Amino acid sequence: MKKPELLMPAGSLDVLKTAIDFGADAVYIGGDMYGLRAKAKNFPKEDMIAGISYAHERGRKVYVTVNITAHNYDLDGIAEYMKELEDMAPDGLIISDPGVFTLAGKYAPSVERHISTQANNVNYMDYDFWKEQGATRVVSARELSLAEIKQIREHIGDGMEIESFIHGAMCISYSGRCLLSNYMTGRDANLGECTHPCRWRYYLTEETRPGEYMPVFENERGTFIFNSKDLCMVDHIPEIVDAGIDSLKVEGRMKTALYVATVARAYRNAIDTFFEDPEEYKKNIPVYFDEIGKCTNRRFTTGFYFGKPGSDSMVYENSTYVKEYVYYGTVRKVTENADGTFTGVLEQKNKFCVGDSLEILAPGRILCEQTRVISITDEQGEQMQSCPHASQIIHVTVDRRIREGDLFRGKAV
Repeated sequence: MKKPELLMPAGSLDVLKTAIDFGADAVYIGGDMYGLRAKAKNFPKEDMIAGISYAHERGRKVYVTVNITAHNYDLDGIAEYMKELEDMAPDGLIISDPGVFTLAGKYAPSVERHISTQANNVNYMDYDFWKEQGATRVVSARELSLAEIKQIREHIGDGMEIESFIHGAMCISYSGRCLLSNYMTGRDANLGECTHPCRWRYYLTEETRPGEYMPVFENERGTFIFNSKDLCMVDHIPEIVDAGIDSLKVEGRMKTALYVATVARAYRNAIDTFFEDPEEYKKNIPVYFDEIGKCTNRRFTTGFYFGKPGSDSMVYENSTYVKEYVYYGTVRKVTENADGTFTGVLEQKNKFCVGDSLEILAPGRILCEQTRVISITDEQGEQMQSCPHASQIIHVTVDRRIREGDLFRGKAV
């Protein structure tokens, strides 16, 4: 059996480093233009260069999304962008539009071309077609079952890679090709500006009764009729491997470093443990679920992988996330003190206080250690009892060993 690649999202350079540090084999990112996450921070050119270098120095890969549906006015700019990407030397470009695909082959010839899920890839002839055009990987549509993906693998052989989503938000529209946002707000999901109308509350109106809104009730709280649960396949690694999938993709380029670290660490442990000891993997499944449940989610489903999803794959009562834990910051520098304590420098993300117990989320280990906050000081060395101001640089002394790249988290109040 071939161990599949773990492919994580990153919306910024810091999150890319976190993904790599916490076990990703590859990371996919978007530049400032031509990707489908316009509201994400995305990567300016200098950060793309730094991120690619960081990954390559550690033997990992970076793929760049150029997956908009391009209009005529986009083409000249995309050609210039491809020339820049050729110089940056990422490991692959994720593309859905045939015109963009052609420009990539012409102006970034040394970079692999991967076909996005936006291209609606649902049969083995799709894969054969893109292989003939020069693609090296195709991302399967999320509407495929594992049985269908296995059939695709049997027909296409080993010359083409299959990438499939295994975790994250599910889109209500076929392969993510949605017009709701454009119709309702003028912001086109296929140009990276989706306003996520699938998460809104809806009412019915009747043609001859304009302005008369009839509620759609699942219960007394109303209903969110398009609001899917999140995909989670951490307990199905054996079936995924058996289907012949080469790259396991996690959705979420707008997610925090805590989300990326938590999910990457859980799947890294799950994949590695399965290949080392399948029985140990089975035994640890509750631990993986528990860890993944500590980051934001809409509860979990297996999507289309084991058949058409039913009503239990939707969240009808609200559009909010389950959020059990909050992110306090990532340790950027550590000093070991003479008394055996450790002081970490971090950019604070949420408030905590002296005396609080925090969890240390570290690469590699699936279980977290607890540590107590002994003191907090600002950059001028002034003592603080708490850190209420987001993005403040603080020095936190704790009673457990910490290392650069560790994350602090705690239970949401």
